[in-house]
Amino acid sequence: MGKKKLVISTGAGVSAESGINTFRDSGGLWENYDVMEVASHDGFIRNPALIHQFYNQRRRELLGAKPNAAHLGLVDLEQDYDVYIITQNVDDLHERAGSRNVLHLHGELMKVRALDDETKVYTLQPEALETTPETVIDGHHIRPHIVFFQEAVPNIEPAIELVQQADVFVVIGTSLNVYPAAGLLHYVRPGVPVYYIDPHPAAVPAGVRVIAQPATKGVQQLISILRSGR
Repeated sequence: MGKKKLVISTGAGVSAESGINTFRDSGGLWENYDVMEVASHDGFIRNPALIHQFYNQRRRELLGAKPNAAHLGLVDLEQDYDVYIITQNVDDLHERAGSRNVLHLHGELMKVRALDDETKVYTLQPEALETTPETVIDGHHIRPHIVFFQEAVPNIEPAIELVQQADVFVVIGTSLNVYPAAGLLHYVRPGVPVYYIDPHPAAVPAGVRVIAQPATKGVQQLISILRSGR
């Protein structure tokens, strides 16, 4: 018999204990910029230089961050389950921890893509993280490989398919306010166990088991629940 499929949806809370902040922690401002200036399609059209500068800074911060016990705990669960992670985060901490199956809903900070061909995606190297509107790779001007506000979320369909196949579904570190990611909960098959880890949990449907802890403690609790069958 194959392993059961454990599908985990992660938000900013899973990376918060690695020191990665989100605009939601700071009153809708990111580095004193209104989020729509630095993370929207209109903002990019208006001031691409600012957006490049902003994501250069985010990459520098990410290089100094390390996966925490929550990221590592999810890797540990691969011993027992076929684990798939759907993340709203643009950092690469799940990958650096060792998770093998990670689907990014909102793009990836360490990647850029061609402005004239979104299928051409390039991974930046740690020694060359800085980009500007003038940066050219393989003959293409580039932009951050980030899903800005006002843009479609191309990976939402594959994410929905994963959730529909889940034998266990877990949500970690998300306010359940950001759509379409928040809607994934509605695609879980009836009877499938659902766990929700967050220190300030949002209201959830009946039957969802809430673990009101930060991600690091909550994942350890989840592991002991799953392994003990309680």
